Amino acid sequence: MAMPALSPALPSGSTGWQHRYSIVALFFLATVLCYVDRVSISVAIIPLAHQLGYDSAAQGVILSAFFWGYIWPQLPGGWLADRFGGRRVLATGVAIWSLATFLTPLAARVSFSLLLAVRVLLGLGEGVNFPSIHSLAARWTLRAERARVISLNFSGMYLGTVIAFIVSPLIIVKFGWPALFYISGSAGALWVAAWMFKAADRPENAASISADELSRIVNDRSAAPRALTVPWAQIGRERAVWAIVLAHFCSNFGFNILLLWLPTYLTHTFHVALGKVGGYALVPWIATFATANAGGWIADLMLRRGFRVATVRKTLQSAAFALGALPLLVLPAAASPWSAIALITFSAAFSSLGTSAFGVNHLDVGPTYAGVLMGISNTAATVPGIIGVAAAGFILQATASFTAVFYLIAAVYLVGMVGYLTWASGEQKI
Repeated sequence: MAMPALSPALPSGSTGWQHRYSIVALFFLATVLCYVDRVSISVAIIPLAHQLGYDSAAQGVILSAFFWGYIWPQLPGGWLADRFGGRRVLATGVAIWSLATFLTPLAARVSFSLLLAVRVLLGLGEGVNFPSIHSLAARWTLRAERARVISLNFSGMYLGTVIAFIVSPLIIVKFGWPALFYISGSAGALWVAAWMFKAADRPENAASISADELSRIVNDRSAAPRALTVPWAQIGRERAVWAIVLAHFCSNFGFNILLLWLPTYLTHTFHVALGKVGGYALVPWIATFATANAGGWIADLMLRRGFRVATVRKTLQSAAFALGALPLLVLPAAASPWSAIALITFSAAFSSLGTSAFGVNHLDVGPTYAGVLMGISNTAATVPGIIGVAAAGFILQATASFTAVFYLIAAVYLVGMVGYLTWASGEQKI
């Protein structure tokens, strides 16, 4: 897949590909792998649960166990990346989650408890991904391209999801569900080798960057090279930070439930065969990948046209929540898998506009502490993964329907929209 251009024009004297593009490409691929490894279980759990006799409540616990680990390293990972640099933090995270992925089949055969433990380990590794990438982006990218870079990175969630939904059923049907985890775990090891060879914490540490590109980044950068101290009290008092936290929480509430329960929804409601689940389930995430990246271009274009940063962020976030909620209110009336997928696609695609709103807002509000701020917001955004994903399983078991789940997501989106409009800012506050 070709990487979209990350800057409207190359710097004077440049002849082509810039070093920062390689950094962005590699951390984008890390996010793709992050979601391949995370989402594979949502397909594999169907044969796994059948083989091991797990009911829907147990499946919900397995799916949510990832978030028990994911919640803890967010803030420490962001602080380590801001203070010491994101290169080794990100590499360590990918190495840990790839090992956990590789060990999943063995753990499942041994016991339910060990399977949960490996899922927790997967979450611990993946927990540093976004905070360390935000920290790297604050130090490697130009302000004029940040929405595109951050949206591209977030879109790795959707591309990884698409890959998982396309490839997972094929691998499971041909080789069995354990092979899925062996292959994706090995891919992570290859990424770590490439990242350690190419990446640097900051452009000042990159051996192969041109003097022209280094000067352009350093002169444009609003983040300090390192966060030697963190103004925790100021961060805690800042309403703009809590606007990001609220929007991230509400956005993830819907995303995680739709992501992890979509295959089960299709098989439970419409009796879609396992071999066909991927064909249906990948459609929303293909559209979402495109919409997320389009949102980044739109946001940067609006800024170049003179719109205030706060106006851009609030407009796109409001569209994300409002247009994400409306299709979910209609979804229970869907009469076929394709009509349901059309509504879910509309909801998921427009919800992704938030990646160019709250998703990049950390770098507006406190660029030097972008890793820390992402750690704070992503910690909060992990809570709905723990509660919401598991709750969906219990709601399904109690009602034999996903209707209440969809209505709940829509309500949470509307709360997020009101809160973000009230508190968000586009100015540097910290």
